[in-house]
Amino acid sequence: MLANYGYTDGSGDYFITIDTDKCNGCGECVTACPAGVLEVLDDDPNDPLREEPVAVVGTNKRNKLKYECNPCKPSIGRPPLPCIEACKAGAISHSW
Repeated sequence: MLANYGYTDGSGDYFITIDTDKCNGCGECVTACPAGVLEVLDDDPNDPLREEPVAVVGTNKRNKLKYECNPCKPSIGRPPLPCIEACKAGAISHSW
C-alpha cells in the first residue's frame, strides 16, 4: 500500500510516499533524515492488520514538508535525498 504524507498548495505538491509493502521498519531513513521528518511506528496507522513496524512522516511535519525537506531537495549535481538513499528496500519516494 502507498501511504502519502504531505500537502498541495499554490506552489506545488509536497508529498513523501512510503510503500508499506516494501518498508521493513528498519529505521535507516530516520537516522539519515537531517530534519527528523521520519519516524518508525510499531503499528501502521494506515493498515491495522500489519504486524511489523513501519516508517511514517511525523504528524507535526506533514504540513511543513516544503520547508523541512528543502535543504535536501534534489538539484543538478546534488546526491540523492538521504532518506531515499538510506532505504535499501526502495520504499520511499518524494513528489518533487
